[in-house]
Amino acid sequence: TEGKMTMVKMWSGGVRFGVEGKGFDPTEGAVAYEGGADARGDVKVRSTLHSAVLCCNTTLREVTDEDGQKRWEPRGNSSEAPLVVAARKVGLTEDVAAEYPRVLEIPFSSSRKMMLTVSDMSSHKELCDGGMALEAGTKYLAVCKGAPNMILKHCTEELSPEGGVVPMSDASRQAALDIVDEYSSMALRVLAIAVRPMAELPFDAAGEDLSTDDKFAACRSGLRLVGLVASIDPD
Repeated sequence: TEGKMTMVKMWSGGVRFGVEGKGFDPTEGAVAYEGGADARGDVKVRSTLHSAVLCCNTTLREVTDEDGQKRWEPRGNSSEAPLVVAARKVGLTEDVAAEYPRVLEIPFSSSRKMMLTVSDMSSHKELCDGGMALEAGTKYLAVCKGAPNMILKHCTEELSPEGGVVPMSDASRQAALDIVDEYSSMALRVLAIAVRPMAELPFDAAGEDLSTDDKFAACRSGLRLVGLVASIDPD
């Protein structure tokens, strides 16, 4: 399992989920509630994982070794591999470019501590099949994935246990941070996934004077926490 970072836990809308399986094989293991019931159709699980893959550049494919053995291999960023594999486990593919064209990408940096993308959602009424509903008039969706403490400070909303949207209180922000601490204490690598549905871009797309940081700041406000994901690094 060398270097095969694998998602093992998720948290969304105050609900805990376990992710089964190991390595990069998306056909092994599902996403389950704490009691063991199948959670692959849960709106919070689907919203979190689909948002995550909208903000990924990693792909997964099955390859055949020289000795004829088939194996699954991610191409791209190793920290994104667990997101892509987990999304496949609930039937969501990372091949989203055609259906959700990306109009902006701001890469992870040591100062920003997150990656941000904006995708065109104009042909969608919900985030994905079985995902959260998008408000009428939503044309774009900003997605942030990265350091939970950095993302949570910009969140004003979160998913409810039913998969609806509720305001984020100080208490609920602390509850999310407590989950981050709990997962981190288990030596898991925790990422927060947050979104912002938008009727229009919050900056002048034709403006040539806008820096990447200006666009980043404009898109990163008023975020909605969709979930936390936690992966184990076998190294």
